[in-house]
Amino acid sequence: MLKRFGAAACCVAMLAGAAACGTSDASDTKSGSGSSSSSSTAGYDVSGVKKDASIAALLPDSVTKDGKLTVGMDTSYAPAEFLAEDGKTPVGYDVDIVKAIANIFGLKADPVTANFDSIIPSVGSKYDIGVSSFTVTNERLDSVDFVTFYKAGSTWVTKKGNPEKVDTSDLCGKKIAVQTGTTQEESVAEISKQCKANGKQPVDVLSSKLQTDVTTNVVTGKAVAFYADTPVAGYAISQTGDQLATLGEDEGVAPEGAAIKKGDSATDEAVQKALQKLMDDGTYGKILKHWGAEGGAVTKAEINPKVED
Repeated sequence: MLKRFGAAACCVAMLAGAAACGTSDASDTKSGSGSSSSSSTAGYDVSGVKKDASIAALLPDSVTKDGKLTVGMDTSYAPAEFLAEDGKTPVGYDVDIVKAIANIFGLKADPVTANFDSIIPSVGSKYDIGVSSFTVTNERLDSVDFVTFYKAGSTWVTKKGNPEKVDTSDLCGKKIAVQTGTTQEESVAEISKQCKANGKQPVDVLSSKLQTDVTTNVVTGKAVAFYADTPVAGYAISQTGDQLATLGEDEGVAPEGAAIKKGDSATDEAVQKALQKLMDDGTYGKILKHWGAEGGAVTKAEINPKVED
């Protein structure tokens, strides 16, 4: 989902492939994500973040033995994690935070592109951690531990001007685009269930594995709206040449975090201390500002916080 989108053809091609047109500053919509100081998909320079031996010593051998911090990411979720113009290099604020954490650990960051719904089941085996805008939920906490470092709500997005007159209080019978495995997909499924219980047509849920495809489905008219994390929604709007707009107010602000193998308290503590160090020394804030995502900043990294369903 990269700029610029002077023509509709470029817009659709870019959203599908996430790698064709150049970029310019991402602008804030109603996302609360601030304004970006980045003029390209180049990440924030974290080379100044050095190893902290006391924090690195907390990590188990299972993480450190290969010299890499392998991180599962769905790289279709700009501006958190997506692919640069080469179509191969992961970039975004989550990627920069992961690189900074790896530097504190004295490891090389290895962000690996994966489908969103496949990451959590593979944490602790294929990936050391998972970082992919994961909202912390009690269901997910049953499977993995979390260290939180961001907060985000959910936002509805339609074509600008809402030509289909979408009303979020009555989505029965509407085609809504969501990303597979997200909390937004669960929310829309619940809405659909309620529609059927009320004797109305269910929501026609158009679920895609990539957020870029979700956005494209609204741009091209395949769906009348999409539902996504607030910073992602805001970035998508700014990157589609102002063809989209938010609908209503942001909903359900909740913590997001890094997923870690369930019960791996050593890695939990190491990641928590690394994130807190980045928050305290200002690096974390600078990364978020670089990507225009400072609206979701938090001041404390927490392990397995209590959350409401």
